[in-house]
Amino acid sequence: MTRECAMLSPDRRPDALSLATAATDYDIVRRAIAFISENWRAQPDIETIAFAVGVGPTDLHHLFRRWAGITPKAFLQAITLDHARRLLRDSASVLDASYEVGLSGPGRLHDLFVTHEAMSPGEWKSGGEGLLITYGYHASPFGTALVMTTARGLCGLAFADAGEEHRAFCDMQRRWPRASYVESPAATAAIAQRIFDPTLWRPDRPLRIVFIGTDFELRVWETLLAIPMGRTTTYSDIAARLGRPKAARAVGAAIGRNPISFVVPCHRVVGRSGDLCGYHWGLTRKRAMLGWEAGRVAAS
Repeated sequence: MTRECAMLSPDRRPDALSLATAATDYDIVRRAIAFISENWRAQPDIETIAFAVGVGPTDLHHLFRRWAGITPKAFLQAITLDHARRLLRDSASVLDASYEVGLSGPGRLHDLFVTHEAMSPGEWKSGGEGLLITYGYHASPFGTALVMTTARGLCGLAFADAGEEHRAFCDMQRRWPRASYVESPAATAAIAQRIFDPTLWRPDRPLRIVFIGTDFELRVWETLLAIPMGRTTTYSDIAARLGRPKAARAVGAAIGRNPISFVVPCHRVVGRSGDLCGYHWGLTRKRAMLGWEAGRVAAS
């Protein structure tokens, strides 16, 4: 148990061999995603994509599908569809309509079937003092995932590229500097699996998450949970829904501090023109998440 980031020993990291393999695989997938995202207008075939990342077409097909859950072709289709629709470019009414559509059918609004609660203001102001956070590193479709839990549920989800796991931990620890931390991948493995395996997204067994933030941040994060999978919204639309139409910048700041990425889908927020804008864990990862989700909606 430790309170200081500097006290974490480097040898208390995930298994070196498994992480090295995962890092190599993710790097290939990451470069394939970047190539597809930059060249989607040309509709490159699998051979072209594989050549660009330096592997064989068959190897890329299987590796991409294992990591992303869809094939490179399906990801290309999802990216193309995303660019073609630009769903929220015109007005907030489009957002409202998409929410209504998301409430029924295969694209259910609450796709992760999440139930949430919040820490008290006092617990937030204390910097997590007296709070025990268990954490572990796990492979995910989007690189190494840092999963953090309390006795009440999932409180943190971050991502890291190879060699940056400790930096991701420090970034999360700064949010709750007075909490105590215990590394236990075995204790967080089941939650990690539930997050990234869609077959485990069940309405009768909702994933419990715990928000730790200011009142305004909690309102923004709760609004993010209402964005259906396969859809995007804008900072200004979220501000309008909160009754603060001039607070788009404050909304953006709150979204940037979202501690439970992916599950609380801040990656579904884009600029007013449809641009992806910034993402705390990198724009390539944001593209990967949107494509991963669009592929599932298209297949449902």
